[in-house]
Amino acid sequence: MNWLDKLEKKFGRYAINNLMFYIVILYALGFVLHFINPNFYFNWLSLNPEAILRGQVWRIFTFIIQPPSYSVFWVLIALYMCYLIGSNIEAVWGSFKFNIYFYSGVLFNIIAGFITYFITGTTIYSEALGTTYISLSMFFVFASLFPETQFLLFFVIPVKVKWLAVFQGVIYGYSVLQAFMPAYGGSIYGIQYKANALAIVVSLLNFFIYFMGSRHMKKYRPSQLKRKRSFEQKAKSAASTNHYEGGAKHKCAVCGKTELDDPNLEFRYCSKCHGNYEYCQEHLFTHKHVE
Repeated sequence: MNWLDKLEKKFGRYAINNLMFYIVILYALGFVLHFINPNFYFNWLSLNPEAILRGQVWRIFTFIIQPPSYSVFWVLIALYMCYLIGSNIEAVWGSFKFNIYFYSGVLFNIIAGFITYFITGTTIYSEALGTTYISLSMFFVFASLFPETQFLLFFVIPVKVKWLAVFQGVIYGYSVLQAFMPAYGGSIYGIQYKANALAIVVSLLNFFIYFMGSRHMKKYRPSQLKRKRSFEQKAKSAASTNHYEGGAKHKCAVCGKTELDDPNLEFRYCSKCHGNYEYCQEHLFTHKHVE
């Protein structure tokens, strides 16, 4: 059991289910706010380290309402894609792990904003960060989990998401290299390239941590995820109608513990076992699958 599983065992009940739904609502509110008053976000809500250090600490939280686009057409597509990507990641990881990933992305984004401010002495680059790299880091996770999923490029050309991620990664890599090229890093815009490179590296740090820590994670196809969801729904339905001795609703098939033995225990059904077998967090990943 790794550190994330231990955290989930302790604090998993505090995770927000369907987190991306609420984030998309915040993006939509940000778009409406921009439509009403285009300057309000940057004047009062954006990631402005100088203003935060002067006491406007709410900006640490409010900057995430910046919408992914200011075009009505593109924002609708972007909101749909954000929800599609986030909800599918949560379906695979579970609510707690997805919550942690999103929150860490926000934290690294804030760190990137402050670093670029201290290096450049201006808030232009930190405010420009917005939520761009948070969304794109989720896209990389989606591509690693569902590499064979196809998107329609320009609404016409079918392209597997893994190749879109590779292409985006190449663009990021070139942007970072630009900061060290004499033709760019040594120009009058050199500080801008360096700030952009630093923002990319720091803001996407949570994806690199995820990638190194979960290289063994199974890849999914949409059909597999659909079967997984269907099984979980049936298992939950069965659990709601069955009660164990003493009135317990959950019981580990390995150790026999219930929530009455320890109210902090978390229980999950295993999608690989044949039948409705439930396991505590300690035995979820170590039990022998029932054929």
